[in-house]
Amino acid sequence: MAIIINLDVMMAKRKIGLTELAGEVDITLANLSILKNNKAKAVRLGTLDSICKALNCQPGDILEYVEDDEADDTGKE
Repeated sequence: MAIIINLDVMMAKRKIGLTELAGEVDITLANLSILKNNKAKAVRLGTLDSICKALNCQPGDILEYVEDDEADDTGKE
């Protein structure tokens, strides 16, 4: 997939852990972990909105488009 989810990077920049973010966003740890580990196939706009509010960031800080060849090279497919 050509969309990379950089949630882990943003969480590190904001120094917030998975449990704390899950509580603020009101999402299960399992679902947040799926997003964080770039395994999600979809994300609800409401969830993205809540994550951006909690991390004080823009959707583009979390979502990144890369060409398929580049995604294969990074191992974050």
